[in-house]
Amino acid sequence: MELAELLEAPVSDRRMRMNFPTRHPLYSAGNVATADVILALEVPDLYSVTHRQTPVNRMGMESQRLIKAGAKVVTISSLDLLTKSNYQDMGRYNEVDLAIAADAEATLPGLIDACKRLITPDRRRIFDERRTSFAGNARRRHDQALREAAWGWDASPISTARLSAEIWNQVKGEDWSLVSSDVFQSFWPTRLWDFGKHHQFIGGHGAYGIGYGAPAAVGAALANKKHGRLTINIQSDGDLNYAPGVLWTAVHHRIPLLTVMHNNRSYHQERMYVADMAARAERDVSRVGIGNDITSPDIDYATMARAYGMLGFGPIENPADLGPALKKAVEAVKRGEPALVDVVSQPR
Repeated sequence: MELAELLEAPVSDRRMRMNFPTRHPLYSAGNVATADVILALEVPDLYSVTHRQTPVNRMGMESQRLIKAGAKVVTISSLDLLTKSNYQDMGRYNEVDLAIAADAEATLPGLIDACKRLITPDRRRIFDERRTSFAGNARRRHDQALREAAWGWDASPISTARLSAEIWNQVKGEDWSLVSSDVFQSFWPTRLWDFGKHHQFIGGHGAYGIGYGAPAAVGAALANKKHGRLTINIQSDGDLNYAPGVLWTAVHHRIPLLTVMHNNRSYHQERMYVADMAARAERDVSRVGIGNDITSPDIDYATMARAYGMLGFGPIENPADLGPALKKAVEAVKRGEPALVDVVSQPR
């Protein structure tokens, strides 16, 4: 924050951990395509930031460089000290102008001091003008997110925007911690909630490892228990089916955890990928549900939770029922019990 505010430089948080407040005017305020200089701090896959894959024919893909010609890319990363093999070890390399092999957190104080010495009054005036512009843009982005969240507000299955908004209404006054990724809800928690403390987000999981989410959430809730934090897990349905017994673990050890099922009745990430591959190959996309749909029968996760001894609410299909169910579940978690709310949701 200190470095960003010193330079009035936008921050693109990769969301692998809690790095930067989401309501800060500089959060996601810029675009790498227009930047003159990009500083990457411990970014494990910079190539995906500076390039994108575009189809060139039915089956082929090519990489398109996103950043403009002449832009300088600087990295500060301890990953440079770990590389011992080729791209199979680290992914595709990225061309950078200055690669500094160092720990970013330990380096920041020295970098900040160096910037302070170099900033002239003229540069400071430019920075101040940029801050005013970014602050206005941040307000407009938040207002736009609220408007977009209202789309399909009363839809059933329940929209992921409403799911996230209803949870926020119940927890915003608490010392809370989100211990699940937000990517599968179209990043609505990040867009609507106010993340300002490092413990409020667990970070992402490597390689979309299915089956990681539920056990990781219980482990994080155990870590949060001694701090009295309200721990929230927006749980993907496919992920839970890999290790549902972790619900019993939470009950047995009295680990307070609010689990809200994102029950879209599908391995939807895979479904989207298969549909994309089929469309490129000009093949029938109507069969993408094979092996991906979790239907016939639909799974009742509230009943599953009760079978493990946990409080279970739902399945909830009427969005008007969601807020009251969440309120009861939050009250139970604050008493020290785990609880699950099964929400029949839209895919993303």
